[in-house]
Amino acid sequence: MIHVDSLQKSFNSGTIQVIDRVSFSLDRGETMAIIGPSGCGKTTLLYLLSGLMSATAGSVTVKSRAVEGVSRECAFILQDFGLFPWKTVWQNVCMGMKIRGISEKEQRRKAEELLGSLGLADRREHFPARLSGGEKQRVAIARSMAMDPEILLMDEPFSSLDTITRERLQDTILHLWQANRFTMIMVTHSIEEAVFLGKKILVMSSRPGRIRRIIENPLAGAPEHRSSTAFFKTCNEVREMVRAA
Repeated sequence: MIHVDSLQKSFNSGTIQVIDRVSFSLDRGETMAIIGPSGCGKTTLLYLLSGLMSATAGSVTVKSRAVEGVSRECAFILQDFGLFPWKTVWQNVCMGMKIRGISEKEQRRKAEELLGSLGLADRREHFPARLSGGEKQRVAIARSMAMDPEILLMDEPFSSLDTITRERLQDTILHLWQANRFTMIMVTHSIEEAVFLGKKILVMSSRPGRIRRIIENPLAGAPEHRSSTAFFKTCNEVREMVRAA
């Protein structure tokens, strides 16, 4: 579904190279976690995949079509949640649907279903300032899922949350993925998060970001994986790769 070929990105008239010859493919419904040192271009790579940024060289194709401009197949969850502070929870969730011209009846149906399933029904009239970090992230997830995305991109979505809230939201994302089977790519600094959610783990080098290795992780996505021997073994493997980077 997603094919990346020799992707490169430079800034400042080519003097600062951030991404260097990155290539990989991801099938429909697969999940990938991207991990590597700070500043290696992980977030830049997400922006290139989404079409929010253009490459210096190389290509990104989605369903055999070149990505040129913002891709309608993608939903993007930002690290800082990206909520509009002057809009209520309900208005934030409906924003993308409203922009795409989805009927108000369908907006209500989807928003009510998502807010209910994410435990936010009683927060619908609240503004983001009244929400906890975990609640804000659930609103961001609801807004993205309301678009029925084929591809979900996430940039360190749980980095600001405490450990228990973080694991609960990892489980939430896992349940949504199991129900909808969208293709998911997430950037994270957490080795455990990468191993729990990514069926492929792309380990990047320091800048300019290159692929050191793509680790196959077939047990990702199983709720019991966190407590398995294979989980700890893969965590150690990823940890050594990141240290070497």
